[in-house]
Amino acid sequence: MSDLFISQLAIYPVKSMRQIQLQKSELQFGGLKHDRRWMVIDDKGVMVTQRQVARLCLIQPELLNPEVDCSLKLIAPAMADIKVSVPDGSVTCTVKVWDDEVSAYDAGDEIANWLSKFLNIECRLVYFPDDEIRIVDQTYARPNDQTAFSDGFPILLTTQASLDDLNSHMEENISMERFRPNIVISGNEPYAEDKWKQLKVGGITLRIVKPCSRCVIPSIDIATAEKAEEPIKTLIRYRKRDDKIYFGQNAIADGEGELEVGMKLVKTQVQ
Repeated sequence: MSDLFISQLAIYPVKSMRQIQLQKSELQFGGLKHDRRWMVIDDKGVMVTQRQVARLCLIQPELLNPEVDCSLKLIAPAMADIKVSVPDGSVTCTVKVWDDEVSAYDAGDEIANWLSKFLNIECRLVYFPDDEIRIVDQTYARPNDQTAFSDGFPILLTTQASLDDLNSHMEENISMERFRPNIVISGNEPYAEDKWKQLKVGGITLRIVKPCSRCVIPSIDIATAEKAEEPIKTLIRYRKRDDKIYFGQNAIADGEGELEVGMKLVKTQVQ
């Protein structure tokens, strides 16, 4: 096989909304810069994702000034575009991401009303403060490993060869975007990532800490928000074990730096 290299980079500034593909991205200890810093919550402060409201996949975020902060413009069908500034922290709340409770900044009534109208539920938008700390599950991580509003880990890694293999088993191809990775790697055999323990890219080590078990989200068509049987139906046939379906790997970075599409990666031994 050829050398391993980064073939795609993507962030999801708002949890469960569409991705923003990048040629370069700053990798920080909590993941790629601006990734999952915003989240929609219900009236009880609990995260809202495509699992509950598939229409989230129809909203496209744009970063207004990514060199300065994570302020946004949100674009959705049949809605006027809306801009959202990073909240000043004057209104805080406690929100729940799975079993974790963290402090967040409320983004205000205007965006709450906009989202509630489009999603047909009562909801609000919150921001993960710069000084907030959410520790990664210590079963798989080290004491100082952190993330923001991601499901559980700061980086999701997939490989193009694995998607190509999956598509070869289905009548219609699906895009990698359905799996919501941060880093896509090319140059390997299908599912070689199942055996990776560490990757070196530039001066940064990526620890491969846990296979990613998949929910219904990859079965949601991001163009229509409609749910289908695929790709879960096919994945069940050959990617199921312990009653879970796996595609991709969760990773944690040791170190910070800039990643760029085309950068080479090297498999390394665990120290």
